Amino acid sequence: MKIAIVTGSAGLIGSQAVKFLADKMDLIIGIDNDMRAYFFGKDASVSWNNTELKERVANYEHQAIDIRNYGDLEVLFKKYQSDIALIIHTAAQPSHDWAAKEPITDFTINANGTLNLLELTRLHCSKATFIFTSTNKVYGDTPNRLPLLEKETRWEIDESHPYFENGIDELMSIDQTKHSLFGASKVAADILVQEYGRYFKMNTAAFRGGCLTGPNHSGAQLHGFLSYLMKCAITGDHYTVFGYKGKQVRDNIHSWDLVNMFWHFHQNPRQGEVYNAGGGRHSNCSMQEAIAECERISDNKMNYSYSEDNRIGDHIWWISDLSKFKAHYPAWDYKYDLTDILSQIHANMTKRLNLDLV
Repeated sequence: MKIAIVTGSAGLIGSQAVKFLADKMDLIIGIDNDMRAYFFGKDASVSWNNTELKERVANYEHQAIDIRNYGDLEVLFKKYQSDIALIIHTAAQPSHDWAAKEPITDFTINANGTLNLLELTRLHCSKATFIFTSTNKVYGDTPNRLPLLEKETRWEIDESHPYFENGIDELMSIDQTKHSLFGASKVAADILVQEYGRYFKMNTAAFRGGCLTGPNHSGAQLHGFLSYLMKCAITGDHYTVFGYKGKQVRDNIHSWDLVNMFWHFHQNPRQGEVYNAGGGRHSNCSMQEAIAECERISDNKMNYSYSEDNRIGDHIWWISDLSKFKAHYPAWDYKYDLTDILSQIHANMTKRLNLDLV
C-alpha cells in the first residue's frame, strides 16, 4: 500500500498536492486544522477547500490534527508505518507580518511542527520522501543589497550581474540579514530538513518558494499576494501598496507546477537538498504590473492607494533561479505563466464569491 501524507492539505499547495496524487497513491491522508482562519479571519478559511477534497477525491482521508501535537501525529505514523511513501509538508504560519503578533505561535508551528514530522518520519518510515515547503524569506533582506535599477514599472537588477539572466540561486547567504520572525522560524525548519537528510541519510528536500499561487488560494491582506489582489479587483475592496513605489518584483509559480516539482523529486529523491522554487524569468511581475494585469482581466478599475512605508524585511526584487533543480530533473518544466495564473484566479474567485452571495 502506498500512502502520502499532506500537511496543510486544504491550503493552496496542499490541496493541489492531494489532487495531483489522487491517481498515484492508494491513500492520501490530509492534515489540516484550518489555522488559516485563525491567522487571517473567516474570509481566509480553507474549510470550503477541505469539503471539496472530501467530495471529489475518493482516496482522501482528512485528519484535523495540529502539527504541534506530537502525540496525535504519532498515532497516525504508528498506524501506517512503512506504508507511508511520501510526506509533503505545507502546513505553516505563512505571514511575516502576522508572526510579529504571536512569535511563539509562529515558531512552534513552523519549526516545532516540522521537527515533529521529521522525527516521526525517521522513526516509522525512514525511507519515505520528505518534502518541505520553505520560503525565499530564509534569505532575509540580503537581496535588497543587490545592484538594483529603477525602471518605469519595476525594479530590475543590473544586466551585468550574474543573477540577471536566471535570478537568485541557492548559494546566497542566509546569515547576517533581517528575516522577519516568520523567516527565522522557516530557517529553523529549513535547516532541520537539511540536517535530517544529511545526518540520518533521509530523502529530504526544502523548496524555497517565491510567491506560490493558484486558483485555490484563500488570499488575505497579509498573505496571498495575487489572490488577494484579484479579489480586490473583482469586489472593489481597497488595496494598499506598501513602499518601493509599487515597483517591487516577485516571481510567481502556479501550485500545479510546484507540486510537479515535488513529484519529480520523489521519483528520484536526494538527501538534504535545497531548491529555489518560483516563477523565475518565466513568470514574474512588479506590483504595478500585477495591478495593470488584474484590471485588464477583471475589466475593473482597482481601488488602491500607496503607502511609503514598506513592509519590514520585504524584498525589492526577487526572481528565483531554478537552474539547479532543472539540472537534477531535466524532464520538469513550467506549464503555466503569469497570465494563465491570474486568469485562473479570476475565474475561481468569481465562482467562489458568487457562491458566497447565494
